Formats: sequence, C-alpha cells, structure tokens
Amino acid sequence: MRLVERYIFRRAAGAFLLTLVALAGVVWVTQALRQMNIITAKGAALLVFLEITALALPFLVIIIAPFALLIAAVQTLNAFNAESELVVLNASGASRFVVLKPLMALAGATALVMMVLTTWGSPLALRGLRNELTKVNVDLVANIVQPGRFVDLEGGLTFHIRNRSGDGSLAGLFVEDRRDPATAFTYVAERAAIVGMLGKTLLVMRDGVIQRRTTMDGNLSLIDFESYAFDLSGLTPTNVAPTYRPSERPTAELWTGSAVEPEADAATRRNAGRLRAELHDRLSQPLLPLAFAVVAFLALGDARTTRQGRGFAIVATIAAAAALRGAHFAASSAAAGSSLAVAMLYAVPAATVIGGLVMVASDRTPSLPAPVERLLDAIGDGVGFLTRRLGERLGLGGGGETA
Repeated sequence: MRLVERYIFRRAAGAFLLTLVALAGVVWVTQALRQMNIITAKGAALLVFLEITALALPFLVIIIAPFALLIAAVQTLNAFNAESELVVLNASGASRFVVLKPLMALAGATALVMMVLTTWGSPLALRGLRNELTKVNVDLVANIVQPGRFVDLEGGLTFHIRNRSGDGSLAGLFVEDRRDPATAFTYVAERAAIVGMLGKTLLVMRDGVIQRRTTMDGNLSLIDFESYAFDLSGLTPTNVAPTYRPSERPTAELWTGSAVEPEADAATRRNAGRLRAELHDRLSQPLLPLAFAVVAFLALGDARTTRQGRGFAIVATIAAAAALRGAHFAASSAAAGSSLAVAMLYAVPAATVIGGLVMVASDRTPSLPAPVERLLDAIGDGVGFLTRRLGERLGLGGGGETA
C-alpha cells in the first residue's frame, strides 16, 4: 500500500472507529434502559445487569458496523474533496483505485471481524445472555421482591414486603408458612436480605418476631429475635433449561439442523427453514460493509467543484445503503421458506460490489435516468423562477424577463 493509500486508510479507519464507538454507546444505552427492569423489578445485582447488557454488544456491533463504515467513508471522501485532495489526485493522473483500495481494505477488515462475530462471537454471547436471563427469571428474588404484593411461592408459603432498597435489602417483611398441617408460622421483620452462603439461599431477617400457632388447639407463642435465617434453598429451581432461539445456536448446529429429509413433516421443515435462514444471514452479513464502501465511493469518490453540490450525493448514498440493507433484511425474513430469498442474501450485496468495481475499472460514474434528471432540472428552474418573482415583489432586485 502506497503512502497516499496508507494516509487515506488511516483517516477512514479513525473515523470508522470513532463512529462505531459512538453508535455502539448510543445503542447500548437504549438496550440498557430496556433491561432496567432486571434491577428495578427483579432485584438483580448491578454486576448481573452490566453483564447481561454487555453480552448483547457483539450482536449490536454486527448491526451497526456497516453503517459506521458508510458514515466514515462519506465523511472521509467529503473531507478530501473539501480540502482539494481529490482534485490533486485527479490532476496527478492517479487511478480511481488509489482512493477506493484503502476503503475496500477497511471494509475487508470489517467484514472479517463481522464474520468472526456472526459465526462465533455473537451466538456465544447471545447464548450466555439467554442463560443469564433464565437465571434471573427463575431466581427467587425475582419472585418475592415485588413491593406491595402477596406472592405465593408454593402451597402454604406466602411472602410480602413493604419496600425494597437500592442495595437489595427488604423492608417490612411478612412471611406466612403453612406447609406443615400441624403448625403454622408467621415471620414479621423490619429488615431482611437474601444471601447465598455455602451453596444455600438464605433469607436473613433482622429485628422481628416469630408467631407459632398449632392447628389442633390454637395455642400461640411469640419469639422476638434480632437476627434469624430462613432457608430458601428448596424453593430455588436448579434444573431449568433455557430455550435457545436460532440466533443463539452455534453455527455448526445450524448447518446440521437446516438439512432435512424430503419426507420430513411440515413442522420439521419450518424449523429447518428458520435455521437455514439464520445460517445464511450470518454468512452473508459480512458482504454488507464491502457493498457500502463501493456505494459511498461511486457517489463521492470523484472530485467536485464548489459549484457542484455534494448534498444530493450524500443523501443518495444514504438512501442507497438503506435500500440495500432493507433488501437484505427482507430476503433474510423470507429465507425460511424460499430458496430464492436465500440466494438474494448473497446476490444483492455481491452484485453491488461487482457492479461498482466494474464501473470504477471502466472509469464510469453513476448517473440518474434522463427523466429523473429532467424532473430535477424542472424543479430547479421552478424554484429559481419563484425566487426571482419573490425578489421582484419584495423590491430586492429587478431583473426583467429575458426573451
């Protein structure tokens, strides 16, 4: 890679990393807010919350990386044109590939990272995320830490709390244990906390009273205590197996599960179709950054004068990239039941890359169809006419009509 190509690569890579970090941060915050109920409603610890939200980052990076590359390419090419660097390159007789090669190298590196994430990193992280969410959902704390509600964990055992503090401690605890037909216990405590110790789950109550009542004769006895531990280990599920979605399964499992015999039943074929769609979506997504880099170069890779506005080219680039991503998403959604849609997952970005490279090699630039250009010219003429008439009415300038 020549000096000028390394310079372009460094500029684009720096813009890409900054954009990726910024977009990932914004998306992570939105996902973290969506999962805030893990702490507020289910009483999970802050570290568990951070672990759960962090496990979603590989999947989010896959989604935003192509768009971060697109933004970086647009910003870099626009800056080079504004600083007349593209003009200098064109005047020196440099090939258009001098600018395109660094962008494609960055897109290729992004595609390799995305391939690792789509086939290994993201499924592994999503699988871990599903495991953690399952643990939280079956956690005893998630069941009893619901202020103001009477919760029956199992027949004869009822919990109620007045409030839960930010550190996870419970205030105003009430527990009624009627599991023993001969004796009923009622526990009332000012404060309590659920702790894990020596493989057990304990409800540690402080400053309370135990009420013991026998069923046969109704005798009642009261015991005051400063600290009392109630064993909850038998109430905590330990063998709950999570159900994994196709996006959370290993790529090898998708590969083997997507192959079904022709005589398989309809349910098996539908499930195999979903696994096949997920498999090909993973394998085709790394093509998107390559396609986005080509789209950005075709629209903004050539030098323009200050009289040639680049705003329309930037809007067209974003619109083309959005259409490309939308087509890929539509094909992914339809791939479960259509072999044609599976082919489109690869054909759409691949055709964009190949067609763009052919245009660059033949020294051609994309142009709008003639009717669209005439329509835009007519709109421009109309706006100019209205501007002149408005200026005449406001006395901002004469300018008679020309024949």
